[in-house]
Amino acid sequence: MTDNATTDFIRGAQDIVHAGQRLDARGWVPATAGNISCRLPDGRIAITRSGCHKGFLTRNDVITVDLAGQPHQPDNRPSAETLLHCQVYRLLPDVGAVLHGHSVASTVLSMTEPSPALVVEGYEVQKVFEGQDTHDAAVRIPLFANDQDIARLAREVEPFFADMPAGYIIRGHGVYVWGRDMAAALARLEGLEFLLACVLERRKLGI
Repeated sequence: MTDNATTDFIRGAQDIVHAGQRLDARGWVPATAGNISCRLPDGRIAITRSGCHKGFLTRNDVITVDLAGQPHQPDNRPSAETLLHCQVYRLLPDVGAVLHGHSVASTVLSMTEPSPALVVEGYEVQKVFEGQDTHDAAVRIPLFANDQDIARLAREVEPFFADMPAGYIIRGHGVYVWGRDMAAALARLEGLEFLLACVLERRKLGI
Protein backbone atom coordinates (compact mmCIF):
# COMPACT_ATOMS: atom_id res chain seq x y z
CA MET A 1 0.00 0.00 0.00
CA THR A 2 1.35 3.43 -0.92
CA ASP A 3 1.75 6.25 1.59
CA ASN A 4 -1.20 8.08 0.02
CA ALA A 5 -3.40 4.98 0.19
CA THR A 6 -2.46 4.47 3.85
CA THR A 7 -3.28 8.09 4.67
CA ASP A 8 -6.61 7.83 2.85
CA PHE A 9 -7.49 4.66 4.75
CA ILE A 10 -6.66 6.28 8.09
CA ARG A 11 -8.87 9.25 7.28
CA GLY A 12 -11.69 7.01 6.13
CA ALA A 13 -11.39 4.84 9.23
CA GLN A 14 -11.51 7.93 11.43
CA ASP A 15 -14.70 9.07 9.70
CA ILE A 16 -16.23 5.63 10.31
CA VAL A 17 -15.20 5.60 13.98
CA HIS A 18 -16.70 9.05 14.57
CA ALA A 19 -19.89 8.09 12.75
CA GLY A 20 -20.17 4.97 14.91
CA GLN A 21 -19.95 7.08 18.04
CA ARG A 22 -22.70 9.42 16.80
CA LEU A 23 -25.03 6.56 15.86
CA ASP A 24 -24.38 4.77 19.15
CA ALA A 25 -25.08 7.94 21.18
CA ARG A 26 -28.52 8.16 19.53
CA GLY A 27 -29.39 4.50 20.09
CA TRP A 28 -29.46 3.63 16.40
CA VAL A 29 -26.89 0.78 16.47
CA PRO A 30 -27.62 -1.37 19.56
CA ALA A 31 -25.29 -4.23 20.50
CA THR A 32 -23.28 -5.07 17.37
CA ALA A 33 -25.99 -3.96 14.92
CA GLY A 34 -25.39 -1.74 11.91
CA ASN A 35 -22.67 -1.14 9.36
CA ILE A 36 -20.78 1.98 8.32
CA SER A 37 -18.70 2.44 5.18
CA CYS A 38 -17.01 5.00 2.95
CA ARG A 39 -15.45 4.98 -0.49
CA LEU A 40 -11.70 5.66 -0.56
CA PRO A 41 -10.07 7.70 -3.37
CA ASP A 42 -8.53 4.59 -4.92
CA GLY A 43 -11.92 2.88 -5.19
CA ARG A 44 -11.62 0.59 -2.18
CA ILE A 45 -14.52 0.47 0.26
CA ALA A 46 -13.65 0.91 3.93
CA ILE A 47 -16.28 -0.78 6.12
CA THR A 48 -16.80 -1.97 9.66
CA ARG A 49 -15.68 -5.48 10.43
CA SER A 50 -18.40 -8.02 11.27
CA GLY A 51 -19.46 -8.24 14.91
CA CYS A 52 -18.12 -4.89 16.19
CA HIS A 53 -19.98 -2.59 18.57
CA LYS A 54 -20.23 0.69 16.67
CA GLY A 55 -19.88 2.83 19.79
CA PHE A 56 -16.44 1.41 20.58
CA LEU A 57 -14.87 1.21 17.14
CA THR A 58 -11.14 1.61 16.60
CA ARG A 59 -9.21 1.76 13.35
CA ASN A 60 -8.59 -1.99 13.69
CA ASP A 61 -12.35 -2.57 13.36
CA VAL A 62 -12.34 -1.12 9.84
CA ILE A 63 -11.38 -3.28 6.85
CA THR A 64 -11.39 -2.74 3.09
CA VAL A 65 -13.31 -4.64 0.40
CA ASP A 66 -13.71 -4.35 -3.34
CA LEU A 67 -16.98 -3.50 -5.10
CA ALA A 68 -17.95 -7.17 -5.04
CA GLY A 69 -17.63 -7.18 -1.24
CA GLN A 70 -14.49 -9.30 -1.18
CA PRO A 71 -11.95 -8.36 1.53
CA HIS A 72 -8.48 -7.34 0.41
CA GLN A 73 -7.01 -9.30 3.32
CA PRO A 74 -8.29 -12.91 3.37
CA ASP A 75 -8.39 -13.07 7.18
CA ASN A 76 -10.74 -10.05 7.40
CA ARG A 77 -14.41 -10.92 7.81
CA PRO A 78 -16.92 -8.40 6.45
CA SER A 79 -20.59 -8.54 7.36
CA ALA A 80 -22.86 -10.32 4.90
CA GLU A 81 -24.64 -6.96 4.49
CA THR A 82 -21.49 -5.55 2.93
CA LEU A 83 -23.06 -6.45 -0.42
CA LEU A 84 -25.80 -3.86 0.16
CA HIS A 85 -23.20 -1.17 0.74
CA CYS A 86 -21.30 -2.20 -2.38
CA GLN A 87 -24.52 -2.11 -4.38
CA VAL A 88 -24.98 1.58 -3.51
CA TYR A 89 -21.40 2.42 -4.52
CA ARG A 90 -21.72 0.45 -7.75
CA LEU A 91 -25.00 2.06 -8.83
CA LEU A 92 -24.34 5.60 -7.56
CA PRO A 93 -20.79 6.70 -8.46
CA ASP A 94 -21.12 10.02 -6.59
CA VAL A 95 -21.83 8.36 -3.25
CA GLY A 96 -18.97 8.49 -0.75
CA ALA A 97 -20.52 6.99 2.40
CA VAL A 98 -23.27 4.55 3.38
CA LEU A 99 -24.88 4.10 6.82
CA HIS A 100 -27.02 1.24 8.09
CA GLY A 101 -28.76 1.59 11.46
CA HIS A 102 -31.34 -0.23 13.58
CA SER A 103 -33.47 2.34 15.40
CA VAL A 104 -36.63 1.59 17.36
CA ALA A 105 -38.68 3.83 15.05
CA SER A 106 -37.51 2.20 11.82
CA THR A 107 -37.97 -1.28 13.26
CA VAL A 108 -41.47 -0.76 14.66
CA LEU A 109 -42.85 1.26 11.74
CA SER A 110 -41.50 -1.13 9.13
CA MET A 111 -43.07 -4.11 10.93
CA THR A 112 -46.50 -2.48 11.25
CA GLU A 113 -46.83 -0.56 7.96
CA PRO A 114 -48.90 -2.68 5.52
CA SER A 115 -48.07 -0.67 2.39
CA PRO A 116 -44.83 -1.10 0.40
CA ALA A 117 -43.49 2.28 1.55
CA LEU A 118 -43.67 4.86 4.31
CA VAL A 119 -44.61 8.32 3.09
CA VAL A 120 -43.70 11.48 5.00
CA GLU A 121 -44.94 14.93 4.06
CA GLY A 122 -45.24 18.41 5.48
CA TYR A 123 -42.00 18.33 7.49
CA GLU A 124 -39.31 21.00 7.06
CA VAL A 125 -36.59 18.39 7.67
CA GLN A 126 -37.46 16.71 4.37
CA LYS A 127 -35.20 19.28 2.73
CA VAL A 128 -32.16 17.30 3.88
CA PHE A 129 -32.84 14.78 1.11
CA GLU A 130 -31.55 15.32 -2.41
CA GLY A 131 -34.06 16.96 -4.71
CA GLN A 132 -36.33 18.12 -1.88
CA ASP A 133 -36.59 21.89 -1.64
CA THR A 134 -39.92 22.31 0.11
CA HIS A 135 -41.86 20.84 3.01
CA ASP A 136 -44.93 20.87 0.78
CA ALA A 137 -44.12 17.53 -0.84
CA ALA A 138 -44.18 13.83 -0.10
CA VAL A 139 -41.10 11.67 0.34
CA ARG A 140 -41.50 7.93 -0.21
CA ILE A 141 -39.31 5.51 1.76
CA PRO A 142 -39.54 1.99 0.27
CA LEU A 143 -39.91 -1.01 2.58
CA PHE A 144 -38.43 -4.39 1.71
CA ALA A 145 -38.97 -7.76 3.35
CA ASN A 146 -36.07 -8.95 5.47
CA ASP A 147 -34.11 -11.74 3.83
CA GLN A 148 -31.05 -13.62 5.06
CA ASP A 149 -30.11 -14.16 1.41
CA ILE A 150 -28.43 -10.78 0.93
CA ALA A 151 -27.80 -11.25 -2.78
CA ARG A 152 -31.51 -11.91 -3.33
CA LEU A 153 -32.42 -8.90 -1.18
CA ALA A 154 -30.06 -6.73 -3.25
CA ARG A 155 -31.86 -7.84 -6.41
CA GLU A 156 -35.20 -6.79 -4.87
CA VAL A 157 -33.86 -3.36 -3.94
CA GLU A 158 -31.98 -2.54 -7.16
CA PRO A 159 -34.92 -1.45 -9.39
CA PHE A 160 -35.85 1.28 -6.89
CA PHE A 161 -32.54 3.13 -6.81
CA ALA A 162 -33.70 5.75 -9.30
CA ASP A 163 -36.10 7.19 -6.73
CA MET A 164 -34.90 6.70 -3.15
CA PRO A 165 -33.75 10.15 -1.95
CA ALA A 166 -34.27 9.14 1.69
CA GLY A 167 -32.83 5.65 1.36
CA TYR A 168 -34.83 2.54 2.23
CA ILE A 169 -35.85 0.33 5.15
CA ILE A 170 -35.64 -3.43 5.56
CA ARG A 171 -38.67 -4.55 7.56
CA GLY A 172 -37.88 -5.37 11.17
CA HIS A 173 -34.24 -4.70 10.47
CA GLY A 174 -33.18 -1.14 9.75
CA VAL A 175 -32.44 1.74 7.41
CA TYR A 176 -29.92 2.34 4.62
CA VAL A 177 -28.97 5.89 3.69
CA TRP A 178 -26.07 7.39 1.78
CA GLY A 179 -24.47 10.68 0.78
CA ARG A 180 -21.64 12.23 -1.18
CA ASP A 181 -19.48 12.04 1.95
CA MET A 182 -19.81 10.97 5.58
CA ALA A 183 -21.18 14.33 6.71
CA ALA A 184 -23.93 14.24 4.09
CA ALA A 185 -24.81 10.63 4.91
CA LEU A 186 -25.02 11.44 8.63
CA ALA A 187 -27.26 14.44 7.94
CA ARG A 188 -29.60 12.30 5.87
CA LEU A 189 -29.72 9.56 8.50
CA GLU A 190 -30.45 12.07 11.24
CA GLY A 191 -33.14 13.65 9.09
CA LEU A 192 -34.71 10.30 8.29
CA GLU A 193 -34.65 9.15 11.90
CA PHE A 194 -36.26 12.41 13.03
CA LEU A 195 -39.05 11.92 10.51
CA LEU A 196 -39.57 8.29 11.48
CA ALA A 197 -39.74 9.28 15.15
CA CYS A 198 -42.36 11.90 14.28
CA VAL A 199 -44.46 9.36 12.38
CA LEU A 200 -44.24 6.90 15.27
CA GLU A 201 -45.23 9.54 17.82
CA ARG A 202 -48.19 10.67 15.73
CA ARG A 203 -49.40 7.09 15.40
CA LYS A 204 -49.16 6.67 19.18
CA LEU A 205 -51.31 9.80 19.54
CA GLY A 206 -53.72 8.57 16.89
CA ILE A 207 -53.21 11.54 14.58
